[in-house]
Amino acid sequence: MTAVPAQAPRVAATGGGTDAVPRHVAIIMDGNGRWAKARFLPRLAGHKAGVEAVRRITRAARAMGIEALTLYAFSSENWRRPAEEVGDLMGLLKHFIRADLDEMVRENVRLKVIGDYHRFGPDIVSLVEGALARTAANSGPILVIALNYGAHAELTEAARRLAERAADGMLAPADITAEAIEAELETRDLPPLDLLIRTSGECRLSNFLLWQAAYAELLFVDTLWPDFDEAALRQAIAQFGRRQRRFGGL
Repeated sequence: MTAVPAQAPRVAATGGGTDAVPRHVAIIMDGNGRWAKARFLPRLAGHKAGVEAVRRITRAARAMGIEALTLYAFSSENWRRPAEEVGDLMGLLKHFIRADLDEMVRENVRLKVIGDYHRFGPDIVSLVEGALARTAANSGPILVIALNYGAHAELTEAARRLAERAADGMLAPADITAEAIEAELETRDLPPLDLLIRTSGECRLSNFLLWQAAYAELLFVDTLWPDFDEAALRQAIAQFGRRQRRFGGL
């Protein structure tokens, strides 16, 4: 698999060919609860099945040559869920990191987290930061986990930092360009987002990568996340390859 430098060139995949592979794929992993309900199981069973889907898709993405895979694991709005369910999700996150970190190190995967994960408990913060440190020098594919992430908050923080520099006289207002904003985003060291997939049939972005998705190809599939597998990912990549990406041109 092609290695990705720490500062990946920000060149989007063009698509428009049957063999085209997106450099950067993001997935809104939706449908765990409905998967469990359809089987008369508790929601936790759906989330556990969802973790298994994460393992399948991260391995499949590596095999396909996808350079960066971003997964929406916990949004800033997910705190509104019942405390018991939030606790279950945190437990699964800890289990995933402990169980899969050695594989990430072995496979030269660099882990990256976007979002304010410091709001979680100290045990999770410690686990996350330990995993980030162990994979920081890896030069292969990038696995990005969005934890307590919201695009509105990301853009607000970017604007605030630029405004503070302008107020201090370190930056002229005329220098606040699209490129300057992008340089403040948490995804600034990733390839541009090429393909965003949402499972479960819902057709909205839910405050996920709003800036980054401006010219991404969007794909909404009916498959519930626990049932999303390598074949489904290959179908999504095939659809990407059939699309013509013009970026506003002809």
